[in-house]
Amino acid sequence: MLRKKILLIMTAITMTASVLHGNPLLKPYKTPHETVPFNEIKTEHFAPAFEEAMKVHKAEIDAIINNPKPATFENTIEALDKSGRLLSKVSAPFYALMGAETSDELQDIARELSPKLSEHSNSIRLNEKLFARIKAVYEQRDKLKLTPEQQTLLKQTYDGFADNGANLSDADKAKYRELSKELSLLTLTYGQNVLKETNKYELLITNKEMLKGLPNDVLDMLADNAKKAGKEGWLINLKATSTIPVMKYADNRDLRRELYMANSSKCMVGGEFDNRENIKKIANLRLEIAKLLGRKNYAEHVLTKRMAENSENVYDLLNNLLNAYKPTAEKEYAEVQAFADKHGAYFKVQPWDWAYYSEKLKSEKFDLNDEMTKPYFELERVKQGIFWLSNKLYGLNFKENPNIQVYHPEVKAYDVTDNKGKFVAVLYTDYHPRDGKRAGAWMSSTKDQWKEGKKNSRPHITNVMNFTRPTATKPALLTFDEVTTMLHEFGHALHGMLANTTYSSLSGTNVYRDFVELPSQIMENWGVEKEFLDQFAVHYETGEKMPAELIQKIKEADNFNTAYATLRQLSFGFLDMAWHTLEQPFEGDPIAFEKEAMASTQILPVVDNTAMSPTFSHIFSGGYAAGYYSYKWSEVLDADAYSVFQKNGIFDKKTADSFRINILEKGGSEHPMVLYKRFRGQEPMIDALLKRHGVSGN
Repeated sequence: MLRKKILLIMTAITMTASVLHGNPLLKPYKTPHETVPFNEIKTEHFAPAFEEAMKVHKAEIDAIINNPKPATFENTIEALDKSGRLLSKVSAPFYALMGAETSDELQDIARELSPKLSEHSNSIRLNEKLFARIKAVYEQRDKLKLTPEQQTLLKQTYDGFADNGANLSDADKAKYRELSKELSLLTLTYGQNVLKETNKYELLITNKEMLKGLPNDVLDMLADNAKKAGKEGWLINLKATSTIPVMKYADNRDLRRELYMANSSKCMVGGEFDNRENIKKIANLRLEIAKLLGRKNYAEHVLTKRMAENSENVYDLLNNLLNAYKPTAEKEYAEVQAFADKHGAYFKVQPWDWAYYSEKLKSEKFDLNDEMTKPYFELERVKQGIFWLSNKLYGLNFKENPNIQVYHPEVKAYDVTDNKGKFVAVLYTDYHPRDGKRAGAWMSSTKDQWKEGKKNSRPHITNVMNFTRPTATKPALLTFDEVTTMLHEFGHALHGMLANTTYSSLSGTNVYRDFVELPSQIMENWGVEKEFLDQFAVHYETGEKMPAELIQKIKEADNFNTAYATLRQLSFGFLDMAWHTLEQPFEGDPIAFEKEAMASTQILPVVDNTAMSPTFSHIFSGGYAAGYYSYKWSEVLDADAYSVFQKNGIFDKKTADSFRINILEKGGSEHPMVLYKRFRGQEPMIDALLKRHGVSGN
């Protein structure tokens, strides 16, 4: 029996060694620019790779702790920043796939790994010996001759440990470990529920008359959905490529209402994917963690590392914008209602009517609609236009590299170089919806930038969207809103690609949450500029440039219903803050709580049995907890920053160089207000945003 047990153990060890030895995640990548070898990676490689990477990381931490020499910036702070590179190497492709090409198997692995990764992180953050060395360096910071970036790294390292329980008693550290593990698993479950509930819904239409009003390309897409599902007719799902055009164009009000209710009641009608209890548990766990760390609520815990600094400043921003925009938003609603009345509506405009009548009013008011502009916004040409803009501003060039492995056949990979031919970054683009891809649009990285010695290790950046696919008769054509989204996410990509810091933890988009949207939102401004549109906006059939009068209409219509859109964003900001300024555990009805939190921003009628919280992935599973206000905070920044381009010229090289050097390249290496003032010469003011939107600040 003993011999049999020994043989079994030896066999298991041999098999484990074999798996590790042949695991592509654990070997040096012999690929162009050391990019992820997606073709070689199998699902079963991830779990053992994570286990091995955590072991290696632990050994690196032990080496820092057991160093017999006194703690210094180099042997403790820098060494800590460099540790965990193998774990980052394994994590990056895993989470890239989790977002853009997931599967049940990957999600099972994620659920199994979540508590392990949480415990691994806690074992580092709560290590007394490691924190003692960090603290020893921190306490002599005024005597050290550190660069601004080194000072930032030291402060963020110390604060990162202190804010995550390093100063707690042993009992409280144990409590913190349990709470953070539970929270990690709950946020993962929440996000998986949203994806599964979204994918579950299908509405097959067999009577084409029900789809009256939809453009032909939308009908083609819905027919293609049905064909792929082995059905006849037109298949509507809850992906944005279906919901947005149906809500905007379908004459059938009952159909619009059906789709609105399905989309707005996800994860709150019972069943295995209901998130209402998860919301309460997540909010309460965050509150418990915050109180354990000596904060009165979770927002105060988070905001210590934000430009806003505290909840009072966040509420000041939200309330100032609410007061400025609400009168205009009410006028916008009244105008849409009057238009609907004039065209035979016998009802008060409801949420499922808003996009439909707004689009028709916009078409009448500006003689402009999506069907007029879409032929000029062919996806590939838009991408080339954005590449052109990136070259004009920052001297970047993009060349597709077919030798770089990708995680899906639709993904393209590009070598990014400067005008001297020097390699800058790798860019992956992924533009169309799939069942394995979550909704929305985002930028991520499969490798951050860092420097060591003479080596400047360059980043690998991914842009992911959910744009309508090409059909048998048409290429992929974008709405103007989708062009804006593409510009926005490319701004994030530029922030990542142009990173030029020493430390990976301060590189690219590793900045304060309420600063990270500046590089993305400023890019949206070029979307209405004729000089930019002239470079790529040509009719996909005739090759003719977009007429100047159509460009002018786009510019004139850019502020259409912008006050309503602002209040909608503010409503999400107020909701986020309400959940994260709780000071007592929440045991009530999350839907009723939401309605109260958003009440001051509501312009449209509030509909029973609908809510945002059960699918608000940004704050419950996406890193924006107590941070959703940052979109509006950054909009103030971007309007103020773009005013410099408007003054000096929208392609002015000197201004672009300053923005690149002081903002894009610096990442989180210094406090964002220091960086912003270095570019702008002053702190941002709200005036430029109000002027852009034609809204009075009084």
